[in-house]
Amino acid sequence: MRKQKGFSLIELLIVVAIILIIAAIAIPNLLRARIAANESSAVASLRTVNTAMVSYNSAYPSVGFSTNLLNLGPSAASPCAATSATACLIDSTLANNGNPAGSGKSGFMFAATGAASGGSTTNVIYYATATPIVLNQTGSRAFCAYEDGVVRVNTAGTIAGSEAACQGWNPLNQ
Repeated sequence: MRKQKGFSLIELLIVVAIILIIAAIAIPNLLRARIAANESSAVASLRTVNTAMVSYNSAYPSVGFSTNLLNLGPSAASPCAATSATACLIDSTLANNGNPAGSGKSGFMFAATGAASGGSTTNVIYYATATPIVLNQTGSRAFCAYEDGVVRVNTAGTIAGSEAACQGWNPLNQ
């Protein structure tokens, strides 16, 4: 009788089962890591928007804060010519999120709104938001900020519809 070389079907099935068990353990951890990375990027982008809003307010005091993200971004011309309509303070990927056709950045959609308040003729208030494009897949929390520059978090992942709603959220890491 000859001795056969190779693996039996049972041995191969056991190896496949072990690989599937390891994958079942690893995949949820990878998804959580991706969500954490997307949220970290969203917070950094929101801090960039805060800085840009303050810079815009200083550079264009007759306007105040920018009314949207597009005004904070670059112009089509190269090099960027800074004006109140295209301040060249943030990159085009983040600025184009203010456009309804924007595709998002790192799994989040961003928006910013500046407005006049209390009879002022300039935009004295603003709030900026970052919400996950697909809740619990690209992110599980939403973020916002307003004039105080503190990034705030909503664990439900829903958008802040106003500055007052943003003020009600808890500051990040508290």
